[in-house]
Amino acid sequence: MPIFQAPTKDLQFVLQDLLKVGEQDIPGFDDLDAEFTSAVLEEAGKVANEVLAPLNVVGDTEGCTLENGVVRTPKGFKEAFDVMKEGGWTAMDCAEEYGGQGLPYVMHSAAQEPFVSANMAFNMYQGLTHGAYSAIYAHGSDEQKQKYLPKMVTCEWTGTMNLTEPHCGTDLGLMRTKAVPQDDGTFKVSGQKIFISAGDHDMAENIIHLVLAKIPGGPDGIKGVSLFIVPKFLVNEDGSLGQRNGVSVGKIEEKMGIHGNSTCVMNYDEATGYLIGEEHKGMRAMFTMMNEARLGVGLQGYAQAEVAYQNAVAYANDRLQGRDVTGAKNPEGPADPLIVHPDIRRNLMDQKSFVEGARAFTMWGALLIDRAHRNEDKDADGLISLLTPVLKGFLTDKGFEYATAAQQVYGGHGYIEEWGMSQFARDARIAMIYEGANGVQALDLVGRKLAQDGGKHVMAFFDMVKTFIKENEGNEDLKNGFLDPLKAASKDLQAAGMYFMQNGMKNPNHALSGSYDFMHMMGHVCLGLMWAKMAKASMEALEGGASDVDFYQSKIATGRYYMARQLPATGMHLARINTGADTVMALEATQF
Repeated sequence: MPIFQAPTKDLQFVLQDLLKVGEQDIPGFDDLDAEFTSAVLEEAGKVANEVLAPLNVVGDTEGCTLENGVVRTPKGFKEAFDVMKEGGWTAMDCAEEYGGQGLPYVMHSAAQEPFVSANMAFNMYQGLTHGAYSAIYAHGSDEQKQKYLPKMVTCEWTGTMNLTEPHCGTDLGLMRTKAVPQDDGTFKVSGQKIFISAGDHDMAENIIHLVLAKIPGGPDGIKGVSLFIVPKFLVNEDGSLGQRNGVSVGKIEEKMGIHGNSTCVMNYDEATGYLIGEEHKGMRAMFTMMNEARLGVGLQGYAQAEVAYQNAVAYANDRLQGRDVTGAKNPEGPADPLIVHPDIRRNLMDQKSFVEGARAFTMWGALLIDRAHRNEDKDADGLISLLTPVLKGFLTDKGFEYATAAQQVYGGHGYIEEWGMSQFARDARIAMIYEGANGVQALDLVGRKLAQDGGKHVMAFFDMVKTFIKENEGNEDLKNGFLDPLKAASKDLQAAGMYFMQNGMKNPNHALSGSYDFMHMMGHVCLGLMWAKMAKASMEALEGGASDVDFYQSKIATGRYYMARQLPATGMHLARINTGADTVMALEATQF
């Protein structure tokens, strides 16, 4: 049986030592002192360790079943969902006027991480609801908010997003689902949606589907898409549940992973729907949900790597194989533990340095979302818009890579289901695909986000890196191991941007062929910045007489590893980008 222990100390370090949340000039952050955040994280950790983690294998082996039109979740899921609801974990950052706790989004994100590591498939039920809540909160009418949000905040009712159809995924302008207006102001929604996570289940009284559809006579393509609330059960004026709506489950998809989550084919047969926002402006509302979801999916990527890493470390310390070439470390035993071997250390350090850097990057992103929303800070909004495809694309690519790297530590046992490592890799794999496949994230980054607002936000990012380096260049301990590699990587990233500017206008394929490399390059620079800042915070803690010397020294050593062994990958990505599109586009379609 796999193990898991919520990394509460590391999360607390990011919130307090790195981000210094209690000192931020953001409304609602005054209460985030070390005692409060520690208490929240400890309680979240207990739920993750004791309630969710034991159900992870159960969800994977049992999966969901469709019985007489109703989806049944795995054994124990409903009781665990009740624990989440009763503990208020579904309502942390939701508005107080609808029954939420009004905490910052960064606290929601920090609490979510151990839930995702412990049981990713289970946590998706509340995660999708949170996204649906956010879309209605941002774009719904006052009446819609009053009707739906209080029960969604508590997860008495859950939510979904319905985008994909059998013939269209990314290109939503091709969708066929239609919404016919009725005399009473409602719409009759008809069509089929696929890959709908948490599309139906037995853990909530009602499910509020957010459905993209086209109103007949509207503009062609994506400009003709509108967003609708389509409840599983209609809601009466007094808030009670009415008759079953014209929505049903066609089937549950058989998937590679996340078996505990019901991924459904949803059929809409003249279901009653309610327009959110304006007609033909559905993508604007849906992207409120999508952008939040993309940060959450980035978190999924590294959270699966975290739990896989924990198990790999335990196995490497326990499994006896071979002798240390420098001398036996377990002379009384038949062999030394795996962890003595340099290649095992390399593998584990790759995992550890990524996960801890990714955690800092994600929480910084959540902090930017808080600053954008609570301070109405347009610069923060622009910066997180730029970073979102990097958070989603880079962290999920690397999260899967390191989940499989952890599996590798086990050798043949990693390939055997009873050890549990396969599930982490299988569950992590979907994060690279849904909420916009990672190739699309790279195209969004290079094709749209770099030039957004005249390139203002990417220049602000470069200035942020440059300023940090300049302000700390007198710190020799920081300079050699952190600032110099960060400066070199940042120059690589700027050089790649310059290549796009000089060549992309003449032939857009020169930019698009390098977009994936650029996304990874920017991801490395972001983690390099995080590690430089974490190293500084750790050095300051040690200078201030911190009692846990080992913890902070470990942070510095792990950061040095990332800067020395991982960050130089920016040079490889730049070399690829500089080759342009010629080699990528050399073959005719018939030659593949």
